[in-house]
Amino acid sequence: MSLHVSIAPHVHSKDSTATIMRDVLIALLPTTLVGVYCFGLNAALLCVLGVAAAVLSEYAYQKLTGQKVRINDLSAAVTGLLLALNLPGNAPWWMPVVGSFFAIVLVKQLFGGIGDNFMNPALTARGVLLASWPVKMTAWYLPTFCKGVDAVSTATVLGGYEASAMDMFLGFIPGTIGEVSKVAILIGFAYMLLRKVISWRIPVVMMASFALCAALFGMEQDMVTSLLSGGILFGAVFMATDYTTCPMSPVGQYIYAVGCGVIIAVIRKWGSYAEGVTYGILIMNIVTPLIDKYVKIPVYGQEKAKKEAKANA
Repeated sequence: MSLHVSIAPHVHSKDSTATIMRDVLIALLPTTLVGVYCFGLNAALLCVLGVAAAVLSEYAYQKLTGQKVRINDLSAAVTGLLLALNLPGNAPWWMPVVGSFFAIVLVKQLFGGIGDNFMNPALTARGVLLASWPVKMTAWYLPTFCKGVDAVSTATVLGGYEASAMDMFLGFIPGTIGEVSKVAILIGFAYMLLRKVISWRIPVVMMASFALCAALFGMEQDMVTSLLSGGILFGAVFMATDYTTCPMSPVGQYIYAVGCGVIIAVIRKWGSYAEGVTYGILIMNIVTPLIDKYVKIPVYGQEKAKKEAKANA
């Protein structure tokens, strides 16, 4: 028997994929609950179907291909829930099913499974759904309790709907299930920071770079509205921080985050589509391998060896 061990130092971590994914699910709970409160039972159904379809798709694919079934790592459940939270609350029931199948089988499993996909599965699936059924993916409505009337179709804040900063912060606005409540997203963000599931770098730098570009470009909305509208905060916290599709080094993550923020600002300002979060993050997902190629993490002891070589020269 041969044993292959990487070079020192060796750091033991109690974290596993399952524990990390469990923490992400817990972090998503506040925004899920607020989304269901805002948009009703159909939103709850979409979340359940998204998770179930993702888990079943992964189970079936791994069984059919003779692989070890890994649904217990909860990564499929996270993908399914993220996809559902990226849908309008009144989306038809089959959308999270189709989207989850695409995300798991075509984006994740066909590229080798967890850790090998080069784009965020849930976000890629959302992009495909948006391109395939644009009317259903942009059919927004105002929650009943917001105006005291039956749910009515309306535009989002980015499309011209007028809302106060407090309404946008709490979630009493049209939008996707997961993006509307900023306070719920920030609670999830704080939880993941405390659990050290993610770093502050990507979300904070992405939001800051977007804010700077929004000011420089002269957005139609004011700064507060630009930051609190659309899915940029949800994307910065839960989508752009995906381990597999963001750079490994801190410097690389800064570059990646700035790229996301700039692209989103450009699309919002000059694009025909009011929201650019999906495409901004996906474009930088594709750029990530290039960033990792040129911005490398120093190998332990490498800098000391360079200094000693220079001193002896």
